[in-house]
Amino acid sequence: MSVPSGVNRQVEGVTLHRRRCLGPEDRRSRFGIPVTSPVRTLADIATTLSTRQLEVAINEADKLDLVDPEALRRALEGIAGQPGVSALSKLLDRLSFVLTDSELERYFLPIARRAGLPLPETGSWVNGFEVDFFWPELGLVIETDGLRYHRTPAEQARDRLRDQAHTAAGLTPLRFTHAQIRFEPEYVCEMLSKVAARLRPQLRL
Repeated sequence: MSVPSGVNRQVEGVTLHRRRCLGPEDRRSRFGIPVTSPVRTLADIATTLSTRQLEVAINEADKLDLVDPEALRRALEGIAGQPGVSALSKLLDRLSFVLTDSELERYFLPIARRAGLPLPETGSWVNGFEVDFFWPELGLVIETDGLRYHRTPAEQARDRLRDQAHTAAGLTPLRFTHAQIRFEPEYVCEMLSKVAARLRPQLRL
Protein backbone atom coordinates (compact mmCIF):
# COMPACT_ATOMS: atom_id res chain seq x y z
CA MET A 1 0.00 0.00 0.00
CA SER A 2 1.34 3.44 -0.94
CA VAL A 3 0.81 6.21 1.59
CA PRO A 4 2.13 9.76 2.09
CA SER A 5 5.49 9.88 3.82
CA GLY A 6 3.99 11.48 6.95
CA VAL A 7 1.83 8.42 7.74
CA ASN A 8 3.41 6.46 10.60
CA ARG A 9 0.69 3.86 11.07
CA GLN A 10 1.66 0.19 10.87
CA VAL A 11 -0.86 -2.39 9.65
CA GLU A 12 -0.21 -6.04 10.35
CA GLY A 13 0.25 -8.05 7.15
CA VAL A 14 0.42 -4.93 4.96
CA THR A 15 3.60 -3.51 3.45
CA LEU A 16 3.52 0.28 3.34
CA HIS A 17 5.37 2.23 0.65
CA ARG A 18 5.80 5.80 1.90
CA ARG A 19 6.01 8.41 -0.84
CA ARG A 20 6.82 12.09 -0.47
CA CYS A 21 4.34 12.91 -3.18
CA LEU A 22 1.45 11.00 -4.67
CA GLY A 23 0.09 13.17 -7.46
CA PRO A 24 -3.10 12.69 -9.50
CA GLU A 25 -1.11 10.67 -12.05
CA ASP A 26 -0.33 8.15 -9.29
CA ARG A 27 -3.97 7.60 -8.29
CA ARG A 28 -6.71 5.45 -9.76
CA SER A 29 -10.05 4.05 -8.60
CA ARG A 30 -11.06 0.43 -9.02
CA PHE A 31 -14.60 -0.58 -7.99
CA GLY A 32 -14.66 2.53 -5.82
CA ILE A 33 -11.42 1.56 -4.07
CA PRO A 34 -8.51 4.03 -4.32
CA VAL A 35 -5.48 2.32 -5.86
CA THR A 36 -2.17 3.41 -7.30
CA SER A 37 -1.57 3.67 -11.04
CA PRO A 38 0.09 0.75 -12.87
CA VAL A 39 3.35 2.73 -13.14
CA ARG A 40 3.41 3.57 -9.44
CA THR A 41 2.45 0.01 -8.50
CA LEU A 42 5.28 -1.45 -10.59
CA ALA A 43 7.75 0.99 -9.04
CA ASP A 44 6.55 0.04 -5.55
CA ILE A 45 6.81 -3.72 -6.03
CA ALA A 46 10.15 -3.40 -7.83
CA THR A 47 11.75 -2.79 -4.44
CA THR A 48 10.82 -6.27 -3.19
CA LEU A 49 10.49 -8.57 -6.22
CA SER A 50 13.21 -10.63 -7.86
CA THR A 51 14.23 -9.75 -11.41
CA ARG A 52 12.22 -12.67 -12.78
CA GLN A 53 9.12 -11.75 -10.74
CA LEU A 54 9.38 -8.14 -11.86
CA GLU A 55 9.68 -9.23 -15.49
CA VAL A 56 6.49 -11.26 -15.10
CA ALA A 57 4.73 -8.23 -13.59
CA ILE A 58 5.79 -5.98 -16.50
CA ASN A 59 4.60 -8.54 -19.03
CA GLU A 60 1.31 -9.01 -17.20
CA ALA A 61 0.67 -5.25 -17.12
CA ASP A 62 1.39 -5.14 -20.85
CA LYS A 63 -0.88 -8.11 -21.58
CA LEU A 64 -3.75 -6.54 -19.63
CA ASP A 65 -3.25 -3.23 -21.49
CA LEU A 66 -2.53 -1.44 -18.22
CA VAL A 67 0.75 0.06 -19.43
CA ASP A 68 3.04 -0.97 -22.29
CA PRO A 69 6.82 -1.08 -21.82
CA GLU A 70 7.53 2.06 -23.87
CA ALA A 71 4.91 4.08 -21.98
CA LEU A 72 6.34 2.70 -18.74
CA ARG A 73 9.83 3.75 -19.76
CA ARG A 74 8.64 7.32 -20.51
CA ALA A 75 6.73 7.53 -17.22
CA LEU A 76 9.78 6.43 -15.24
CA GLU A 77 11.73 9.41 -16.57
CA GLY A 78 9.34 11.65 -14.64
CA ILE A 79 9.94 9.89 -11.32
CA ALA A 80 13.66 9.18 -11.67
CA GLY A 81 15.46 8.68 -8.38
CA GLN A 82 12.45 7.33 -6.53
CA PRO A 83 12.52 3.80 -4.98
CA GLY A 84 12.06 1.01 -7.50
CA VAL A 85 12.64 3.16 -10.58
CA SER A 86 16.26 2.15 -11.05
CA ALA A 87 15.43 -1.58 -10.94
CA LEU A 88 12.58 -1.11 -13.43
CA SER A 89 14.72 0.95 -15.80
CA LYS A 90 17.57 -1.56 -15.79
CA LEU A 91 15.20 -4.44 -16.52
CA LEU A 92 13.47 -2.55 -19.34
CA ASP A 93 16.85 -1.72 -20.88
CA ARG A 94 17.90 -5.35 -20.77
CA LEU A 95 14.63 -6.73 -22.14
CA SER A 96 14.61 -4.31 -25.05
CA PHE A 97 18.35 -4.54 -25.74
CA VAL A 98 19.00 -4.44 -29.50
CA LEU A 99 22.22 -5.19 -31.38
CA THR A 100 23.03 -3.94 -34.84
CA ASP A 101 23.55 -6.63 -37.48
CA SER A 102 27.34 -6.38 -37.19
CA GLU A 103 27.24 -6.40 -33.38
CA LEU A 104 24.89 -9.38 -33.42
CA GLU A 105 27.31 -11.39 -35.56
CA ARG A 106 30.27 -10.33 -33.43
CA TYR A 107 28.61 -11.62 -30.25
CA PHE A 108 26.82 -14.64 -31.72
CA LEU A 109 29.46 -16.26 -33.94
CA PRO A 110 31.94 -17.02 -31.10
CA ILE A 111 29.07 -18.62 -29.16
CA ALA A 112 28.24 -20.82 -32.15
CA ARG A 113 31.90 -21.84 -32.46
CA ARG A 114 32.02 -22.80 -28.77
CA ALA A 115 28.94 -24.93 -29.37
CA GLY A 116 30.87 -26.82 -32.04
CA LEU A 117 29.06 -25.35 -35.03
CA PRO A 118 30.77 -24.30 -38.26
CA LEU A 119 30.35 -20.77 -39.60
CA PRO A 120 26.76 -20.17 -40.69
CA GLU A 121 25.41 -18.30 -43.65
CA THR A 122 24.15 -14.87 -42.61
CA GLY A 123 21.36 -12.87 -44.20
CA SER A 124 20.36 -15.79 -46.45
CA TRP A 125 16.90 -16.17 -47.95
CA VAL A 126 15.31 -19.42 -46.86
CA ASN A 127 11.76 -20.46 -47.77
CA GLY A 128 10.99 -16.91 -48.85
CA PHE A 129 12.29 -15.26 -45.66
CA GLU A 130 15.58 -13.55 -44.88
CA VAL A 131 17.05 -15.32 -41.85
CA ASP A 132 19.75 -14.21 -39.45
CA PHE A 133 21.84 -17.40 -39.36
CA PHE A 134 21.52 -20.58 -41.42
CA TRP A 135 23.36 -23.91 -41.38
CA PRO A 136 22.17 -25.69 -44.56
CA GLU A 137 24.14 -28.84 -43.72
CA LEU A 138 22.26 -29.15 -40.43
CA GLY A 139 18.96 -27.68 -41.56
CA LEU A 140 19.20 -25.20 -38.67
CA VAL A 141 17.78 -21.68 -38.80
CA ILE A 142 18.49 -19.20 -36.00
CA GLU A 143 16.34 -16.08 -35.73
CA THR A 144 16.93 -13.29 -33.23
CA ASP A 145 14.35 -10.98 -31.67
CA GLY A 146 15.28 -7.47 -30.64
CA LEU A 147 12.36 -7.18 -28.24
CA ARG A 148 11.60 -9.99 -25.80
CA TYR A 149 8.15 -8.64 -24.94
CA HIS A 150 5.36 -6.43 -26.31
CA ARG A 151 5.54 -7.73 -29.86
CA THR A 152 2.50 -6.67 -31.87
CA PRO A 153 0.01 -9.33 -33.04
CA ALA A 154 1.14 -8.71 -36.62
CA GLU A 155 4.78 -9.31 -35.68
CA GLN A 156 3.87 -12.46 -33.78
CA ALA A 157 1.85 -13.73 -36.76
CA ARG A 158 4.78 -13.13 -39.12
CA ASP A 159 7.14 -14.95 -36.77
CA ARG A 160 4.80 -17.95 -36.64
CA LEU A 161 4.54 -18.01 -40.43
CA ARG A 162 8.33 -17.94 -40.74
CA ASP A 163 8.83 -20.75 -38.22
CA GLN A 164 6.02 -22.82 -39.74
CA ALA A 165 7.46 -22.43 -43.25
CA HIS A 166 10.88 -23.59 -42.06
CA THR A 167 9.42 -26.52 -40.12
CA ALA A 168 7.28 -27.59 -43.10
CA ALA A 169 10.45 -27.61 -45.21
CA GLY A 170 12.12 -29.99 -42.74
CA LEU A 171 14.31 -27.37 -41.06
CA THR A 172 14.74 -26.66 -37.35
CA PRO A 173 13.97 -23.02 -36.46
CA LEU A 174 15.30 -21.68 -33.17
CA ARG A 175 14.88 -18.21 -31.68
CA PHE A 176 16.99 -16.19 -29.26
CA THR A 177 16.65 -12.60 -28.12
CA HIS A 178 19.42 -10.08 -28.62
CA ALA A 179 19.63 -9.77 -24.84
CA GLN A 180 20.15 -13.52 -24.45
CA ILE A 181 22.99 -13.44 -26.96
CA ARG A 182 24.61 -10.45 -25.25
CA PHE A 183 23.98 -11.26 -21.58
CA GLU A 184 23.34 -15.04 -21.43
CA PRO A 185 25.92 -16.53 -23.83
CA GLU A 186 26.36 -19.73 -21.82
CA TYR A 187 22.65 -20.51 -22.04
CA VAL A 188 22.65 -19.86 -25.79
CA CYS A 189 25.74 -22.05 -26.20
CA GLU A 190 24.11 -24.88 -24.25
CA MET A 191 20.95 -24.75 -26.36
CA LEU A 192 22.94 -24.68 -29.60
CA SER A 193 25.04 -27.66 -28.46
CA LYS A 194 21.95 -29.72 -27.64
CA VAL A 195 20.20 -28.91 -30.90
CA ALA A 196 23.34 -29.55 -32.95
CA ALA A 197 23.86 -32.90 -31.22
CA ARG A 198 20.34 -33.91 -32.22
CA LEU A 199 20.75 -32.78 -35.82
CA ARG A 200 24.17 -34.31 -36.53
CA PRO A 201 22.96 -37.97 -36.51
CA GLN A 202 20.34 -36.99 -39.08
CA LEU A 203 23.09 -35.44 -41.18
CA ARG A 204 25.03 -38.73 -41.26
CA LEU A 205 21.92 -40.55 -42.46
